[in-house]
Amino acid sequence: MATVIFYEKPGCQGGTKQKTLLTAAGHQVIAYNLLTEPWTAERLRSFFGDRPVSEWFNRSAKRVKSGEIVPENLDAQTALMLMLKEPLLIRRPLMEVGDRREVGFEVEKIDAWIGLIPKDATLKDITEKLMHQDLQTCSHNSEHKHQPG
Repeated sequence: MATVIFYEKPGCQGGTKQKTLLTAAGHQVIAYNLLTEPWTAERLRSFFGDRPVSEWFNRSAKRVKSGEIVPENLDAQTALMLMLKEPLLIRRPLMEVGDRREVGFEVEKIDAWIGLIPKDATLKDITEKLMHQDLQTCSHNSEHKHQPG
């Protein structure tokens, strides 16, 4: 099984569900606070691969939801500058296994990459239920307060 470096917003229910799926599949999850990580533009950029800039953003971030920031109108350099100043704009989670880095929690993609099949039959029902939920977006409205990290 894999060791997954997992950058999250602490207290986020979506992140908790994502980590549950990973650990049920036998992976070791090492979680870090995405909001306090000392990011550089180069390191942050490495998680986005060949995705368009619009897919780098947390669509639940207030400034994105309000239309103040329109990811489709930004170039990579501007997007990274904004994210370094305001990490809440970064799509979550950021994950790293070995030399590969990814952004977001697309169940099918992660299953093909490292596997999400539960290692214990008792976890099968929970895993199947979670795999059919939306694990990409925050389940709370913009007024929700996550635990401080």
